[in-house]
Amino acid sequence: MAHPSLRSAVTALLQTNRLVPLRSDAEIVAETERNYRWNFAVNLLDTSAFLFGASFFSSSTMAPLFVSKLTSSPLAIGLVAVIAQASWFLPQIFTANLIERVPRRKPVVVRLGIFLERLPMWVLVLSALVATTSPPLALLLFFIGYAWHGFGAGMIGPAWQDLLARCFPVERRGRFFGIATFVGTAMGTAGAALSIWILKRFEFSINFVYIFTIAALSMVFSWCFLSLTREPVPPPRLPHQNSREFLSKLPEIVRRDHNFRRFLIARSLMALGNLGTGFVTVSAIQRWQVADSVVGVYTAVYLLGQTMANLAFGFLADRFGHKLPLELGALASVLAFGLAWLAPAPQWIYVTFFLLGINVGSTLVSGILVALEFSEPERRPTYVGMANTAVGLVSIVAPLLGAWLAGADYGWLFAVSAAVNVAALAAMRWWVREPRWAATVQV
Repeated sequence: MAHPSLRSAVTALLQTNRLVPLRSDAEIVAETERNYRWNFAVNLLDTSAFLFGASFFSSSTMAPLFVSKLTSSPLAIGLVAVIAQASWFLPQIFTANLIERVPRRKPVVVRLGIFLERLPMWVLVLSALVATTSPPLALLLFFIGYAWHGFGAGMIGPAWQDLLARCFPVERRGRFFGIATFVGTAMGTAGAALSIWILKRFEFSINFVYIFTIAALSMVFSWCFLSLTREPVPPPRLPHQNSREFLSKLPEIVRRDHNFRRFLIARSLMALGNLGTGFVTVSAIQRWQVADSVVGVYTAVYLLGQTMANLAFGFLADRFGHKLPLELGALASVLAFGLAWLAPAPQWIYVTFFLLGINVGSTLVSGILVALEFSEPERRPTYVGMANTAVGLVSIVAPLLGAWLAGADYGWLFAVSAAVNVAALAAMRWWVREPRWAATVQV
């Protein structure tokens, strides 16, 4: 049982001791509309600063490059992909029940987020500082900071996604997120250009000290903007349930909701199809001896594809739902890994990263927002947690399988990745119904 002083501190931190005024649905809608422009602006700035910073420790380019300077082990490269893909998704079902019981989502995202998601970035700076004097220690510090940041983000993930759902009506969520990620990834492209200059201008590891410091500072600025969000807080409607009761009801949801179950399978196949993502950069380095600065160009092209996809898929999702962007993202992955497998020259890898960026754009916009539309509002964290944790479980296996295949042959790795994405595309296209039109509840 928690100590009373600890319980009091958590209560104050999450503001559960503040009463929620009883208001009608119409009053909540009016408040949402009244603060729409403000929330659009501050969350646009938050997303832009966050994605600018994220470009400096990209799991597809910068993070594998840094790790490859410290070790030649394919398993270590695979671990980068495991953390990047699983850490955000995996913890969410374990925090969803707590988040549903907390009336306000903003304190979880802002007050816990500063410790769980933002501060760990400074550990990456420390790892770069010791990289030349103690590579094993630098590798350990890198993975500690990288995992701390990733799992921390995953723990508060359902609260952040539900905060967005509260602030933006369903018919405008795609538009907001598309524009926000468009601006953010455009800034990330500028960040990639800056990282190219830093990699050329400075020797290892001082170049990564600068790169990781910029990333950490960007996360701080992002958090400042996020803290300005004005959250419309509806009155609580769900009865209290402990963790055992909560977890015992999850299988019933999967059995009862056939469309959601099929979505979980299709979405998991899409996650499994990423088993080769973390190895494209390393494959290009080993196959064609591309320079470090070229890796920075890969990041820029990758973000360019993501930028274009973010904007297009945001507006597309508002009109047609989120299933179509996910299908197009899976198709882009099929083409990307097919090209990585068969590319006759290093120049073709630019197209591979552009297509991978399109895939990330689809999952960043629609992969996040689609789960919000399968349930009634009060159960959104549960559905979000289930969807993302399912992806997280697969994302643990995928990079490890990728590392095993990479140890044998990169061609086999990319061929298997393309084949799995073909299966994911078929499942999402012909097996899953668009939840916005299939649902009978308000979202």
